[in-house]
Amino acid sequence: MLKRNRYTLLFISWVLFITLLSLFSFSGMELDKGKIEIPFADKITHFVFYLIFSILACLFFRERSKGKIHMGRAIGYSALIAIVYGIFIEILQHTVTVDRMAEFGDILANTIGTIAGVGLIWWYFSKERQLKWKI
Repeated sequence: MLKRNRYTLLFISWVLFITLLSLFSFSGMELDKGKIEIPFADKITHFVFYLIFSILACLFFRERSKGKIHMGRAIGYSALIAIVYGIFIEILQHTVTVDRMAEFGDILANTIGTIAGVGLIWWYFSKERQLKWKI
């Protein structure tokens, strides 16, 4: 059963993970003690998180529909859900949290990561590998 639903479980877990990291404060914890400064590390993190989000969303749609949903439609739904979710999380950060900030740059990094993720899915399941999309 777990093997048949692995992408569903991974996708839901990933969404919960992003929600937890985005809305809860970790200011009292000793997480930021490193000596290495990486420029734009926050934006790179957003990019990677939403790249993974969109890939897992595509695989989630593929798994749930047993490959019957057209790849282009799954990619469109995945991109839309990822972008709307990213904007929703930024709105929640602005309205609900006290020490988290909403930034337009985060929304931009989320969107670019989403585009990269669905682009990777499109490339991987291209015409050369068309049979792999169907389950």
